[in-house]
Amino acid sequence: MSAGGISVHAVDVAEGRPALGLRVTLAILDDAGPRPVADGVIGPDGTFDHPVVRGVGIGPGIYEAVFHLGDYFIARGQPGPHFLDRVPFRFTLVDAAEHHHLPLKFTRFGYAVFRGV
Repeated sequence: MSAGGISVHAVDVAEGRPALGLRVTLAILDDAGPRPVADGVIGPDGTFDHPVVRGVGIGPGIYEAVFHLGDYFIARGQPGPHFLDRVPFRFTLVDAAEHHHLPLKFTRFGYAVFRGV
């Protein structure tokens, strides 16, 4: 079994490369509203380098990852407005000891995000 945590791997499939610099925010949602857990960017290898990957600050609950695609496209010289801007993905984590991997594949007009292995 993998160690607990939440990891993200993002690929710009239109460009055929990792989504270097894509901002990702992660929050846990509870009765008081969203509580930020992580904020960072995708590195050169396409992964999110943050302590949440190793399970730091992660427990059971409902989470929302937000992928800041509009800002990513602007940083690459593609002025907006963009069809996709901020793309949220909500998921439930039941067992904090279980690792959750979120692969994101996207273009300017569509995306897929799912629970990977």
